[in-house]
Amino acid sequence: MNTRDQILTAIRAARERRTPVEHPGRFGGWRPVEPPPPLEGFEAMFTQAGGEVVHVSGTVERDDWLRTFLAEFQHLSMGAGVPPGIADLGPTRINPGDEHAADVGVSMARGAIAETGSLMMDARDGRRAQLLPPVLVVLVDRSTVHATVADAFESARGDLSAAIGLHSGPSKSADIGQVMVKGVHGPGRVIAVLA
Repeated sequence: MNTRDQILTAIRAARERRTPVEHPGRFGGWRPVEPPPPLEGFEAMFTQAGGEVVHVSGTVERDDWLRTFLAEFQHLSMGAGVPPGIADLGPTRINPGDEHAADVGVSMARGAIAETGSLMMDARDGRRAQLLPPVLVVLVDRSTVHATVADAFESARGDLSAAIGLHSGPSKSADIGQVMVKGVHGPGRVIAVLA
C-alpha cells in the first residue's frame, strides 16, 4: 500500500468512529438586532464603507445615467453578465484579457446584502472586469437586495459558481503604517446602480 492509500484509509477509519452531528439549521445572521430593510440597509452600510449608490427607476434611466457617467472615460471593461447594449453607451470596449488597461469596469451583481453592505459578485461575470479597472460600476437589480447574508446565499443555493465575492465598497488597506489607502487590491471607486 502506498502512502496515499495509507492516508485515505486512516481518514476513512477516523470518519467511521466519529459521532454524527446534526446540522445546526439555518444561520441566523451575526447581528443581534433585527436586520434593516434591504434597500435602505444596503445603501447605509455600503456608503459607510466608501461605496456610492445611484438609484434609477429602470433600464432606460440606468442607460441614460451610464451614458453620462461613462463619457469621461476612454476604455471600458465589461463583465459577462452585463446586458450587451451597455457596450454601446460609452468608451471603447477593451478586449477580454486586456482588462488591466481599462479606465472603468461595468459588472452585474448577483445580489446585494443589507446586513454587511456587500455586493454579491459571481466569478462567472469575470473577476478581471470586477477587480482590475480603477473605477467599477456594478448593476444591481433591486429585487436581489437581501436583508441578511443567509438570505443572499439561500437565494443562490441552486446556482453557485466556483467563487462568490462579497465586495463591500472600494478596495482599501491600512497594512503599511496604519494609513488607509484605497484601490490597493481592486477598484478605488465602486458605484452600485440600483434599478
